[in-house]
Amino acid sequence: MENSHRFFANKNCKYYPCHDGIEEMNCLFCYCPLYHLENCPGSPSYKEKDGRRIKICTMCTFPHRAENYDEVMMILRTEK
Repeated sequence: MENSHRFFANKNCKYYPCHDGIEEMNCLFCYCPLYHLENCPGSPSYKEKDGRRIKICTMCTFPHRAENYDEVMMILRTEK
């Protein structure tokens, strides 16, 4: 896929690819804009530490899949 406003692959990044199992990794959402959502459409896990619940997105690839761009944008537009 070619870099555009919907997709960006930074193959020169020292962390690329940061997730396994994606042929075309979208780096546009390098830091997930859905991280703060309790019920995000991704597949996070959770860990308890010092009495706090911490969201762990290491295995989640949702925002990095090019086909999910529209859904991420829709969630961001409708979030209150």
